Amino acid sequence: MAARTIVITGAFGALGRAVAEAAAVSGARLALIDHAADGPAPEGALKLGGVDLTDAEQAGAAIDAAADRLSGIDALINIAGGFAWETVGGGSSETWYGLYRLNVLTATNASRAAIPHLKRSAGGRIVNVGANAALKVAMGMGAYAASKAGVHALTQSLAEELKGDRVTVNAVLPSIIDTPANRKDMPDADPALWVAPADLAAVMLFLASPEARAVTGALIPVTGRV
Repeated sequence: MAARTIVITGAFGALGRAVAEAAAVSGARLALIDHAADGPAPEGALKLGGVDLTDAEQAGAAIDAAADRLSGIDALINIAGGFAWETVGGGSSETWYGLYRLNVLTATNASRAAIPHLKRSAGGRIVNVGANAALKVAMGMGAYAASKAGVHALTQSLAEELKGDRVTVNAVLPSIIDTPANRKDMPDADPALWVAPADLAAVMLFLASPEARAVTGALIPVTGRV
């Protein structure tokens, strides 16, 4: 990964931090985009905070700024997103709209903006975060699972669109990620069964690497022992 430029959205969250740290250790140049104004980052990383990726213009400006400051983009890792547990019968259409915007639209806007830059790379990569919950949906997960299924479809569609341009597009499908928020929400669960952010980051960085040139359109479960 040395000398490759990687843009990470949702970079100040638990998974984003893990991916950024692992990428920095591998020698990658980093641009970190997040809706939060500021957050932790490896030394030397370009931080672009306060970006609403549901807004196509803001997404485009942030991606173009990253490409300009770092002389191009080799990989885009779309981590920005959200979650809500809500039954359909007792829920709201606003939850469905909101999760679509947070999960599908953010990845779409960032990817669309990055495509011209990725096409100029010797091996462009897009890595999305889907969800294993979209394959086997539990009660209360309808809106979330539907939005992540949209990410899966986006991934496969983009893979077909870009396969002639040496740009691969793949997604990881985690189960429960071991984050402070999940531990708080599920105090009686055993987090040893969950997916460690560092382990998920390793899979994502492989997909963002030159070695993953033969993999595109893949939806890869990373489920730990859940």
